[in-house]
Amino acid sequence: MEQIAADVYLLDGSPRHAINVYLVGDVLVDAGARMDKKRILRQLRGHTVTAHALTHVHPDHQGASHAVCEALGIPLWCPEAGVAAMERGDVADQSPDTWIATLSRRLFAGPGHPVSRALRDGDEVAGFRVIDTPGHAPSHIAFWRESDRLLIVGDVLTHANELGRVRLSEPRPSYTVDPALNRESARKLARLNPEIICFGHGPVLRNGRQFQEFIAQLP
Repeated sequence: MEQIAADVYLLDGSPRHAINVYLVGDVLVDAGARMDKKRILRQLRGHTVTAHALTHVHPDHQGASHAVCEALGIPLWCPEAGVAAMERGDVADQSPDTWIATLSRRLFAGPGHPVSRALRDGDEVAGFRVIDTPGHAPSHIAFWRESDRLLIVGDVLTHANELGRVRLSEPRPSYTVDPALNRESARKLARLNPEIICFGHGPVLRNGRQFQEFIAQLP
C-alpha cells in the first residue's frame, strides 16, 4: 500500500494504477474487478476495515464488493441511484449500451450484495464529504476532505496512460452514460480547488492547478 495522505492509502494494483482501490480511515473505497478480491483482501490484513463504499456501480469498481464484504463481515454503501443495480447484481443500466461496456460487465462485474447505506450529497464518510457527481454513471459520487484539500474523483476524470504517457482525460463515451453531465460534474469538482486528486484509474495528481486548467479548457 502507498500512503497518499493522513489516513488515506492506495492499494497496490496489477498493473499499477490500472484500477485503483483506496483505504480511507477504516472505509474501503471501491473494489476493482471481481478477480481483484484476493489482492484486496491480502493487503487489508492487519488493517481495521468497518465499511466498504463505492464511487459508482461499474464492473471495475464493484466487481469484488460482494466477496470483500462477505470475507470481512462489513456493510456496503453506495450512491443512492445505484442501490437497486448493486443489490440485484445487474449493473447494465449504469453504463451505456455499447459492446465494450457489455464486455466489461462479462469480464469484471461481481454479484449483487445488500446495500446498508445509500450515500447522498453532503453525507460524511471517514472524514470526507460526499459530493454528487453524476454523468459517467447515473449514480456517481466523489469524496472531498477540505482539511488537506484531498479529492477522490472516481471516474469523473482519469489520469491514465494514453498514447505512451500519463495524462488527464475525460472518461471514454463508450463507458459514460451522459458525457455532458459528467463534464458539469468535473467543473463542480474544480470549484473545490483540490490539491491532491485521487482517481479510479491512474496515479495520484498533486497539482491542483493542472487539474483546474484541464477542466477549464473543456468545451
